[in-house]
Amino acid sequence: MEKYDFYRTDLLDESEEVVRHRTADDKNKLKESDGVLFGEKRLGRVIVTSVKVDAQGEEKIGKKQGTYITLTVPALTADDREGLADMSRVLIEKLDEILVDITTLKTGKILLIGLGNRDITPDAVGPLTMDRLRDIVPGYYSEEGSEVFVYAPGVTIQTGLETSDFVKALVTEIKPDLLIVIDALAARDSSRLCRTIQLTDTGIHPGSGVGNSRKEISKEVLGIPVIAIGIPTVVDGPVLIADAINSMFGYIASKIEEKDSPSSRLSVTPWLHTENKDADRANLLPIFGDWATWPHEDRIQLFEEVLTNHELRTFVSPKEIDSWVSLYAESLADSLTNWISTIKNSH
Repeated sequence: MEKYDFYRTDLLDESEEVVRHRTADDKNKLKESDGVLFGEKRLGRVIVTSVKVDAQGEEKIGKKQGTYITLTVPALTADDREGLADMSRVLIEKLDEILVDITTLKTGKILLIGLGNRDITPDAVGPLTMDRLRDIVPGYYSEEGSEVFVYAPGVTIQTGLETSDFVKALVTEIKPDLLIVIDALAARDSSRLCRTIQLTDTGIHPGSGVGNSRKEISKEVLGIPVIAIGIPTVVDGPVLIADAINSMFGYIASKIEEKDSPSSRLSVTPWLHTENKDADRANLLPIFGDWATWPHEDRIQLFEEVLTNHELRTFVSPKEIDSWVSLYAESLADSLTNWISTIKNSH
């Protein structure tokens, strides 16, 4: 099968190089590799993955030089406000860590931009966060001008303007000391949908995760520090197909292993499947052939090729996406409001 770079993801820890280092031994190798400094720890329910990429690492894994921090709560649900509060708390802690000089912000200007199309729910997390943040602007406004600016510029198809050019014009006029950008992202693992926040100081390429990349918004382009906060709200369709196939293979392999077990012989009720991730997939070879033992990433690539050739590319979001987006907009707005207040009122 020809090798294509089809993986649609905005998350650094889903990049091909990092995905190949999932076992403990492989993670240690990645930690010791040149160009990429990798770390992972758990803070309560939140799994924190930190990746620092230098110039050598940028060439190695195809992600821009800088710091990437992803926060994940694997069992997070759309009504789990406590879990999201934990993520938001850690997010603010990491935001303080990732900024080089936070003291200048006490009297400096902060510009917050919410990217995305508010008319498309999975893409609306940025604009909806800005709607909630607007209430804080009057508190930092004086005759000399404002210290906090909030705006949602929409998307190019709505305005006719390149989003990066729009933001650059705002930066030129306002001259902020920091730009914080909030946007929806694309994931390549369905389990990450709406359960992860990515924080990075490398800026952002709007639309890159869904193959509609626009000009980047970054320190190199704007001349000021740019922090990007992203929430994965969509996943590539072929990934869902591959996930379903993988679950089916696991189900059948487990059933083959368990059908002759003593407990199955004693059962007087219909057989109930208990997932066994270690079930031997070799048992599937007589049924499905070698395809059953392919790596998950190879199956994703196959579906990418097939669907791309037939122009059937789709991106999918959770059915509770309305609740997810509203919850994240509220949580991010509250967290950033408190963070700005702490900075501005510090002594």
